[in-house]
Parts: sequence; structure tokens; C-alpha cells
Amino acid sequence: MAESAKWYVAHTYSGYENAVKTAIEKFVANRHLEDMIFDIRIPLETVTEVTDAGEVKEVERKVFPGYVLVKMIMTDDTWHLIRNIRGVTGFVGSANSPIPLTEEEVLALGMEKHEIEVHYRVGDQVKITDGPLASFLGTVDEIDAEKNKVCVVVSMFGRETPVELELDQVEVVEQ
Repeated sequence: MAESAKWYVAHTYSGYENAVKTAIEKFVANRHLEDMIFDIRIPLETVTEVTDAGEVKEVERKVFPGYVLVKMIMTDDTWHLIRNIRGVTGFVGSANSPIPLTEEEVLALGMEKHEIEVHYRVGDQVKITDGPLASFLGTVDEIDAEKNKVCVVVSMFGRETPVELELDQVEVVEQ
């Protein structure tokens, strides 16, 4: 069943996001709906602010005020449960059929991370498997797993050129 769960966006009154999230979590726990509603999030970003007094402080700010993201299996029951929570005005989509976020939108929001196993290290010989440089060979110069990036030095036109790729765009060359 979990494979059919998708991220939906619930519209709330401004300032009610935390109350809506808490209410959904309570309903899920009380009605044992953990197998239908999996995750509730309010996307936040950390921003550095300078106050009038010149103090620098970091604050968390809502990325999308007035919206709560819910990963759930959409049924009539779950739709009614979320829709009838105080502070929720509806779902993003048409009146009775919410539109789920696409995989690309979920990844862009950073809601879910896909783990990529890296089978190479700095200094290893690799082959580029995807993109305009597919089938080029190079040497791993740098790996940044948090940003999903690898820097590979390839020889193009007789020059060593560093190329930044995603971790899953290269594979180890067996020697």
C-alpha cells in the first residue's frame, strides 16, 4: 500500500500550519491511520537576519506559508479527515480531486532523499554513463555526497578538464 502514497498539499489559513499539522498527527494516532497517512510536513528554511541592534540571528521561516504537505494514500476517508480539520480550506487541485506532487517537485522541495550508493573513491578511474559526456573516461577528483555531486577530471582535446556530475552518472571502470 505504501507505494501508492503520494505527497498532497493542503491549503490552510495563514498562521494555522502548525495547528493543522498537530491536529492531523492526533487524528492519525487516535484513529490508527498510520498505514494511510505517513508524513506531515511544513517546509522550513533557515534564514540569517540582522536585527536593528545589529545582532545576527538565524530564524526558521516557512517556505510556503498557508500550506502543509501530507504524504498519504488518497481515499474518501483520508480526504474527508484532512479536509474537515479546523484551519484547512482544501487541497491544491480541483475541488474534489487533489493533485499530488510529482517526483521532481518532491525532490526539489527536499522532502525525500534518494540514497545513492557510491562504489568509487577519489582517485578511481570511472566511466561517465549519462549526459553529453557519456562514455568518456576520467578520474574522480572530489565527491560531495550531500549535494549529490562528483567532480571527474576528463581528457578533452588534449586537456585535463574537471566536470561536475551527479553521483549516479558515473561508474567504476573494472581494470
